[in-house]
Amino acid sequence: MLDDDERTLLTALSGLIAQALERAELYDEATTRARTLQRSLLPQALPELPEVTTAARYQPAKQGADVGGDWYDVIPLSAARVALVIGDVMGHGMAEAATMGGLRTAVRTLSELELPPDEILGHLNDIVGELGTDAFATCLYAVYDPVTRCLSYASAGHPPPVVIDPEGTITFLSMSPDPPLGVAAPPFETIETELPADSMIALYTDGLIESKDRDVSTGMSRLTEILSQFVNAMPPLHADASDLDALCATLTSALLPDHGTLVDDAALLLARTHPLDAEDVAEWPLPEDPVAAGQARDLVRAQLTAWDMADENLVMTTELLVSELVGNVVRHACGPIRLRMLRSRALVCEVSDASLTTPHIRHTSATDEGGRGLQLVSALCQRWGTRHTRTGKSIWTEQPFPLR
Repeated sequence: MLDDDERTLLTALSGLIAQALERAELYDEATTRARTLQRSLLPQALPELPEVTTAARYQPAKQGADVGGDWYDVIPLSAARVALVIGDVMGHGMAEAATMGGLRTAVRTLSELELPPDEILGHLNDIVGELGTDAFATCLYAVYDPVTRCLSYASAGHPPPVVIDPEGTITFLSMSPDPPLGVAAPPFETIETELPADSMIALYTDGLIESKDRDVSTGMSRLTEILSQFVNAMPPLHADASDLDALCATLTSALLPDHGTLVDDAALLLARTHPLDAEDVAEWPLPEDPVAAGQARDLVRAQLTAWDMADENLVMTTELLVSELVGNVVRHACGPIRLRMLRSRALVCEVSDASLTTPHIRHTSATDEGGRGLQLVSALCQRWGTRHTRTGKSIWTEQPFPLR
């Protein structure tokens, strides 16, 4: 039999226990919602592209820890190029996860503008700087060109990428000492390096190589050791998507502690590069004269025939596209003029000139005699745009291959 004091004590204890259980349940629900939000901001699936074979892993911190801001992305660009991006928002919590989602969206938007890596990081630095003095993030933005095998990249405080060539040589690429986004002082530096055919690139966040028991140098050495074991067992030249996925699993399991003790989240992105064969690239100079449009049509028809792509609808559409683009250059820009065709994930046509002016679609009235050329280009192709180069600009179009 309990007396009044005992009943009062037990009633108070049961109330405290109930409140503690309710708080724990609410915390678990909030953590689950935060992790769900964070994972929804990461790519649900990486694009399947002929220029790169990719695989990725994201490992959150231990249960009960706040969510982090590690992220990655693979973005198809014009002219069969591909952007490989990885970043890390410093700190943990919903605010950091939201910042990560905003940066990933900003990178995708900026990549559509065909900006070089250093300019993209410059814009991201402005975005992070506007979030406040306590917001910082690292980021590495790289662009692989399968025509030239050139990798152009810029980093803001991020660990260096690793390249494994077909011979098995493992190299950490050189990096500029730019600080993280939010405290950096642009301009950033874009570094270019030519990759051997069928190289493999590894991008990662510091959570993969650094822990409370291991410094960065030790972690990078351990990363090199595991990659060497992979190269000995399976050279990069023969690695397919399943092999890269298995390597992701091997790296994360070897470098990261048990999930219950992981204090920082980690991201890993692997990409094996595939250059375009020489027979898939065709390029010609054109005269700065109205006859260039006719020459471009003849070259297009001959090249599509050589590629066994002489579908009449495709030939006529491509002739019309390049004729319109070359005509615009002759009329509104300046030479030298070049025409390039690529056979990759789509049929790419590019017309280059030395002018820096960017063409835009404009609204035309019923009485206007011109101004409809780009409207026609937009209607006939799958995608089109303008990319500025060191010597001027290139206007490009993409068309899907005809069904056989």
